[in-house]
Amino acid sequence: MAGFPTHPDAVTPRWLGDVLGRPVAAVEWNAIGTGQVGDSVRFTVAFGDSGETGTLAAKFPAADATSRGTAAMFGLYRKEVEFYRRAAPHLAVRVPRVHFVDVSEEGADFLLLFEDLGPARQGDQVASCGLEDAKAATRQAAAIHAPSWGKAELLGADWLQPPPGQAERVAQMYPQAQAIFRERYRDNLDPAMMALCDELAAQSERYFTRRDPPQCLIHGDFRLDNMLFDVRGGQEPIAVLDWQTTATGRGMTDVAYLLGCGLGEAMWRAHEDELLDLYLLEMAARGVALTRTDIQRDYRLGALHGVSTAVFSAAFVERTVRGDANFLSMARGACSLALEHDSIAALMGDE
Repeated sequence: MAGFPTHPDAVTPRWLGDVLGRPVAAVEWNAIGTGQVGDSVRFTVAFGDSGETGTLAAKFPAADATSRGTAAMFGLYRKEVEFYRRAAPHLAVRVPRVHFVDVSEEGADFLLLFEDLGPARQGDQVASCGLEDAKAATRQAAAIHAPSWGKAELLGADWLQPPPGQAERVAQMYPQAQAIFRERYRDNLDPAMMALCDELAAQSERYFTRRDPPQCLIHGDFRLDNMLFDVRGGQEPIAVLDWQTTATGRGMTDVAYLLGCGLGEAMWRAHEDELLDLYLLEMAARGVALTRTDIQRDYRLGALHGVSTAVFSAAFVERTVRGDANFLSMARGACSLALEHDSIAALMGDE
């Protein structure tokens, strides 16, 4: 049993008061967000020492057993907890300030209690966004990557290392995920895009077990649903949430994922060069000098991260109407970018 609440109903005034260090007279909650691997809520808190009310946000394990099991299998809850404990203080990315964070020994239960960043605009993966939001997100990518670039102590941390054999297990599972994805969405996804998904599944071992030296910390699921805009009523432009897929890797994994899978085809076709140049400028301003030539191969391969995430997530988390729209949006954007840049060819040339 976890030694902390694992459902909003279990958060009592007494427990919350102990965490916050002040008396709490009452607490109520309502669901927020669109996540399928964790359930997020907003607490409205009445303080007993002043009569004031305030709000906090929290994230709990997914109520859905399939989503929760997938998260536990891949250590997603533990990864997010350790990100806030150990990595966030070293980065420049805007994340919520945390009041309480813990995870159970087996990794199936966790709790994040953090500042409420509202009022804010929730990013919408299906609807995409405007150019200013896309630029804000691109700047945050550099705020993750540059402070961690080449930092051996951070990149070599035990909590960031995948369990032995995990890449091989994912490679074995991925064709099954693609079979589910194809059966579910074959009438909704362009045939050329579905063919690309099939090609990636055929090369799953090559893709998932390749060994590119990590450059920096990456978010791993860097798309609009995991961002808030106009934070605190417009006082700040953006904050980035949902760090369950934090990993070490290549910076372009996040950037290509954002442009293709995150922003969608219309946005990347109109603004790809502008956003890539902005990223390079932001990285240079933070002390990491890169050229378009330096990032080209990683960018081509990074587009496939959006494809694989859409396919794998669709197969192994709870199915919902919004989820179907979300995964199709991710797949269409990522596939369009991967087809444009012949990402499969880049993978096949990778030894």
